[in-house]
Parts: sequence; C-alpha cells; structure tokens
Amino acid sequence: MNSQLPPKPARRNLLKAGGMLSISSLMGTGALMAQSGDVKASVEWAEHFQGNYRLMTDAEKAEARARLERRYSAEYGKKVNVDTTGPQPGVLMGYALNVRKCIGCRRCVKACVEENNQSRGEKPGERIEWIQVLRMERGEFDAEKMDKGYPEGLGIQVGGNAYTPAGQVLEGQYHYEPKAVPEKDATYMPIACMQCEKPPCVKVCPVRTTYREADGPVVIDYNWCIGCRMCMGACPYWARRINLTTPVLPKEEMNPVTHYLGNRPRMRGVVEKCHWCLQRTRQGRYPACVEVCPVGARKFGNLLDPQSEVSLILARKNVFRLKAELNTFPKFFYFYD
Repeated sequence: MNSQLPPKPARRNLLKAGGMLSISSLMGTGALMAQSGDVKASVEWAEHFQGNYRLMTDAEKAEARARLERRYSAEYGKKVNVDTTGPQPGVLMGYALNVRKCIGCRRCVKACVEENNQSRGEKPGERIEWIQVLRMERGEFDAEKMDKGYPEGLGIQVGGNAYTPAGQVLEGQYHYEPKAVPEKDATYMPIACMQCEKPPCVKVCPVRTTYREADGPVVIDYNWCIGCRMCMGACPYWARRINLTTPVLPKEEMNPVTHYLGNRPRMRGVVEKCHWCLQRTRQGRYPACVEVCPVGARKFGNLLDPQSEVSLILARKNVFRLKAELNTFPKFFYFYD
C-alpha cells in the first residue's frame, strides 16, 4: 500500500493547543459562574483574581465594591453597603484617653464588637475583641513590709511588699466581672491599636497587605492576608487578632454599614484590628467607642487642626504614649488631669 498517513502534529503544537483549550475552559467556566444564580460563587471567583486594594485603579475598586455588596447582601439577607471613601486631605486622625476617668465598664468593648462585625462565638477562637481594658490594683510601698519576703523574715527572692499591691500592678486583668464599677482601689487602662506612625507590623508583612493610610490608621486588605501572623508577633501592643475559625456573625447582628478596609465581614485565617471605625470617621462621625463612653474619657479628632479636641488636650494636659521608647510614635495618647 502506497497510501500515506497524515503527518503527526508536533508535540509543541499539541501542548499549545492543549493550553489554549485549558484557558478557554477556564474562561467558559468563569462566564457560566458569572451568569449563574449563585451570587456567592460568582463573586468569589472574581475576588480570587483581584489585586491588592491600594494598587487598584478607581474602576477596579468600584468593581470590587459592587462584588462585595452583592455577596454580603445575599449572604446576610439585608442591603449591605461597602464604603471605599479614601483619606481626606488635611486630616491626621488622633485619639486621646483620660486614664483617670475610665471606670472599667467595658461598654467600649461591646460597642466595638457590635459596630465592627467581630466574631462573637463561644468556642475557643470564636470570640474576638479589639479593645482590652486592663484592671490594675492600686497600692503603696510600705517600709514595714520590706523584710516580709521568702524565706520568712529575710525579705529575699520575692522581696518585700511582694504579697501586696505596690504602686500599680501592670500585669493587669482584662477578664474581670465585678459587681459594680469603678471598683475601690482599682485603676483601668484600655488598650487597642495605637495606629503607629512607624508601625512594626507593616514592616514585617511579607505580602504588604497591611499599611498605614495617609490620614493615620493602619489598615488591612483582608483579601491579601495569608494569615502568617508575623504582624501579630511584631506588634508591641497586642492589638491584632486572627480568625482561627470561621467568624461567628449572626445575620440579624451584622452591621450593614461597612468599609472595604474596615469592618466588612472577615474570613477564616485572616488578621484583623482596630481601624478607628473608618466607616464612621471618614464620614465625619466619632468611633463607636468614643460615642458610647459614659464618662467622656475618650476623645478623637484631627491632629492637624490646632483647635480640635485632641490637639487642645496634647497642648494642655499631662500626656504620655505607651512604650514610647520603641519609637513607634503612636497616635493614641493617654492623659490625666
């Protein structure tokens, strides 16, 4: 037989054809998902390929916002708004807290959880609180107790005054349940993210998902967080939390007024932190913790405005910053009268 078989295509051509087929298949799958009735599936497909938020164009940010609003609205059964308002010119947010006024009621903690859609489960890892209120015991140094240590009568090893509060116990409790507040002989010191000018957490992030915004707050792009927790180890203020489990956020308790870099619902395996309620402060409102404080111990304002409440406090009060020796330059100030 003299009939000739058709020539076999080269291996390179086969691979090329196979590659084109794979790309076409993926594009076709994406199109089908986008046209499906499963809102969550179509949105997550697009989210998977979106870039880092601060590198997006305005058009890409608008698309990302619309995707999230569709998904959250379908997931929580209510109209959800995802704000993308950016830093305002001439604004540098600052915070001040009067440590002598704080009564340790922890209303700020609860208001923060409700406002910022934090996980509120009961199992280990399901409860997240950005604010911690430390309860510290008041005391005094007593010369008569200087030899009351261990071994008995020698005052060594643990030292005198060791068994009674001396000064203020800095290793404060943050889970306390008194019958009434303020308690006698107790001082309270709330802590949260200090929104540092030179944040150590930003320096160590391997994917640059956390960064400082122009108006002050340090934020997180949740879609790019890989959950390595390096930022948590670098933060000297214990201000960051990680979602070890899927966040517990009941539909009826979800706050639908959100910000892309703020209080929008988080995913399992991402880190989160205080951002001074961007969904509020970039609309001219106070953070939730400031509004709810019953004694007015918390103050918030623009550090670049010399007449703002925070600026006047810095000019007239006794002010200190926590761990100032680390040169993180917090924009969270403590003061007392």
